Amino acid sequence: MAKGKTATVFFCQNCGYESAKWMGQCPACREWNSFVEERVQTGKGMSDNGKRKAPGQRQEPSSLSAITMQEEERIHTHIRELDRVLGGGIVPGSLVLVGGDPGIGKSTLLLQVCKYLSDDDRDVLYISGEESLQQIKLRAVRIGTFTDHLQLLCETNLDEIEDVISRKKPEAVVIDSIQTMYQNEVSAAPGSVSQVREATGVFLRLAKGMNIPIFIVGHVTKEGTVAGPRVLEHMVDTVLYFEGDRHASYRILRGVKNRFGSTNEIGVFEMRQCGLVEVENASEYMLTGRPEGASGSVVVCSMEGTRPILLEVQALVCQSNFGMPRRQAMGTDYNRVNLLMAVLEKRMGLPMSGCDAYVNITGGIKMVEPAIDLGIVLAIVSSFRNRPVDEKTVVFGEVGLSGEVRSVGMAEQRVAEAAKLGFNTCILPKAVEEMLRSQKSIPKGIEIKGVASVKEAVNLI
Repeated sequence: MAKGKTATVFFCQNCGYESAKWMGQCPACREWNSFVEERVQTGKGMSDNGKRKAPGQRQEPSSLSAITMQEEERIHTHIRELDRVLGGGIVPGSLVLVGGDPGIGKSTLLLQVCKYLSDDDRDVLYISGEESLQQIKLRAVRIGTFTDHLQLLCETNLDEIEDVISRKKPEAVVIDSIQTMYQNEVSAAPGSVSQVREATGVFLRLAKGMNIPIFIVGHVTKEGTVAGPRVLEHMVDTVLYFEGDRHASYRILRGVKNRFGSTNEIGVFEMRQCGLVEVENASEYMLTGRPEGASGSVVVCSMEGTRPILLEVQALVCQSNFGMPRRQAMGTDYNRVNLLMAVLEKRMGLPMSGCDAYVNITGGIKMVEPAIDLGIVLAIVSSFRNRPVDEKTVVFGEVGLSGEVRSVGMAEQRVAEAAKLGFNTCILPKAVEEMLRSQKSIPKGIEIKGVASVKEAVNLI
């Protein structure tokens, strides 16, 4: 291939939009100051954006009825929390992106996946562009004993990596990380928009062409998104994010995109000396250390996919010493807290406009489901009046602007989870109570109390 000319183009770091000149705002995603300058090659055998022109192949469309379906045979990782988030296991030929803060446990989790796959006599290739073989060996010794079915490679050149994968034909590949990979034909630096997009395209072609699952690790920016163009998340089949404070022991693995399963599932892990350990009962783990007899503390039930999780909502309300009260929310939407406090002031006459308010979802988990609204409201009222809520009471329900408590889905699973953990009272929407009583699906040992408005719920506690 003849060497082409070098041209300067501008890429949007958020969505990958390409432009011949710099612009203050991206016309595609409307993001400000996101364009970066990069140099690409054009010429014989190359398109204007530096990519090879694909040879012309005649394709014929197919009707929907002529397409046959077969059940995908998934590969189990023997890590149940990870299998749940993936939708039941690893799909052969899938490209999975794992993102998270530095030190959160991405490499540790994938190395554990390699261990279990190699224990099943599957050939696994772990390619690292950031650590040496000795550094990987140190982590591997801490995790456990590995078989010879796991092979390690320290390389960042995409041409070399593609050649090794084509020769070895492994049954699974891990790339750590995508920002360190580069291709000689792209003149931009490793980690740039062009290199990340080209590298992802190479691994996508390998995964689909050889029918092998490939995991790629992606660094995140200070905003919490994977570094590089947004098109990176569009190209892969599954996007997993690690959440949680890296200085704490818990880790939350959340699926934000999954072409082979639900995107609402989460996996809970605990970081220990031997690596990441599954937390089977996430509700019990999240409620550990809950104070007794303290005001402003309420247990709520939220659904993550098909999994009910009990969490503690804490609120601290006190009179403000300044003209403008301070509001702060951790683990939930800040604007939602302001809205609920406005509902309390308007519908119940509570003087919230002159109070500082701090709301926290304990455990470091982030919840945006409307079902926790009633719990936040009762926690705020409990702290405002300095009256504790019964520690054996669990709450869930959506709160509307009129002060009504609206119905939420999967109520039977929520009540069953509360009963399993020893709670004896459940405050829930009136419509949900009537439905559960008509279906006679109330677990033994727990009493349900339906409320139609915020005022009724506050009077109950």
